[in-house]
Amino acid sequence: MRYTWLGHAGVRLEIGGEVLLIDPWLEGNPVFPADRRAEALAGATAILVTHGHGDHTGGVVELARELGVPIYGIYDLMSYWGEAHGIDVLGFNKGGTVQIGAVAVTMVHAVHSSSVGGADGPVYAGGEAGYMIEGEGRVVYVSGDTDVMADMSVLQDLHGPEIGILCAGGHFTMDMKRAAYAASKLFRFQTVIPVHYKTFPLLEQSAEPLRAALPGVRVLDPDVMEAVEL
Repeated sequence: MRYTWLGHAGVRLEIGGEVLLIDPWLEGNPVFPADRRAEALAGATAILVTHGHGDHTGGVVELARELGVPIYGIYDLMSYWGEAHGIDVLGFNKGGTVQIGAVAVTMVHAVHSSSVGGADGPVYAGGEAGYMIEGEGRVVYVSGDTDVMADMSVLQDLHGPEIGILCAGGHFTMDMKRAAYAASKLFRFQTVIPVHYKTFPLLEQSAEPLRAALPGVRVLDPDVMEAVEL
């Protein structure tokens, strides 16, 4: 299993013979190196989106069309994109599981908001979510944008994820302190990877508070486009 950070909340996850692009906001992402775009997209088999905000979905419709791969996400947004853009989508909802080859993806609850830009302002995009991704005999939790929530203890009991990819930048989501609370009190991760930080000055810039708060847990802080074996 291999993880590559695409900057901000974007993730490339190679698992079970699939190459999943999760919230791959590349165009306009100030920390993504444009000259490595082909490398980031190579072999992609599917796109997952957690919610509608532009820092997660910007350019995704065009990307799906370019790559010829389906987009998976919450039913409302996928239905809209499928009709409006004629692209391959698969919509599902929280608690539902879809199979992508040998990989099972379950949509789970998150606490945030979700909209896309419209001619007259923001348009509701069906709600926010996270994912439990199971493959190679392991489970990866992708939190999406969220705060700490009591539901996380239920997700631990139901899915037992070993790896947590957690938003941790603060202001719009959990910060490092709150992500550490979730990881230590509600989950039992072996590996934690922060995302949704360092992109803008408004967000947290260092993962050190997370690492310091989780002794005994492997806290990874790779550079953008640095591949890490999980």
